[in-house]
Amino acid sequence: MLKTAIIVPCRLESKRFPRKLLHKISGRELVRWVADRIAGVAPELDLWFAVDDPLLRDCLALAGYRTVMTRVDHASGTDRIAEANRTVRADLVINVQADEPLVSAGQISLLATLIAGPADMATLATRFTAAADFCNPNQVKVVCDKGGRAKYFSRAPIPYPRDLGGKVDDAWVAANPCFKHLGLYAYKAALLEAFARLPIGRLEEIERLEQLRVLENGREIAVGITGDPSIGVDTEEDAGKFAAYLGRSPGAGR
Repeated sequence: MLKTAIIVPCRLESKRFPRKLLHKISGRELVRWVADRIAGVAPELDLWFAVDDPLLRDCLALAGYRTVMTRVDHASGTDRIAEANRTVRADLVINVQADEPLVSAGQISLLATLIAGPADMATLATRFTAAADFCNPNQVKVVCDKGGRAKYFSRAPIPYPRDLGGKVDDAWVAANPCFKHLGLYAYKAALLEAFARLPIGRLEEIERLEQLRVLENGREIAVGITGDPSIGVDTEEDAGKFAAYLGRSPGAGR
């Protein structure tokens, strides 16, 4: 039977939100919110954290979570997971980002199903409903073919409505194939090792999106669509949104 594990890549420093994983929200570090959430929704899977600093290791270890120390200079979270999996030795790896505190059981299950199929890598997307979000470069877009395989990821609003001059409203976004990429992945172990040896792609450099390295090298990425709510914490404003969500839904992030 193939061994499946969840590995969460954790980098201490962040340009947009310095040391965000240790930022406390309602008295608990962001990385702890994520750890406790995963443990609650997917208790059947091995859970590991690939960390690059003793501060992250100690924060997680105090709560009983397993960590693997990795290099500081990895170009992407996928590179970090590849290093960690040489210790974990899983056949199939699910990558939950350390800043996604609302990951759901359904999302993890969908990733596990997709990566058990023919694709070397899988990820998730959800529909945009607001034009402001669709046009926001911090919210990544993905376009797929009819078979659910990713064709491209971008920070630009794609597909681009030429006849509208790029000017869209909420109704247009909701009625068209406008999908937000979520930072959740799954990989076959062989793809992880191959990824770690590949040079950083030109498109990856331009967009600063690691998944483009996979597409640039001719590999397939299966995309599953989820309607579960998500709050990715990229900025202090996002941290505030998550705190507000917790206030509205006591126990939701636990």
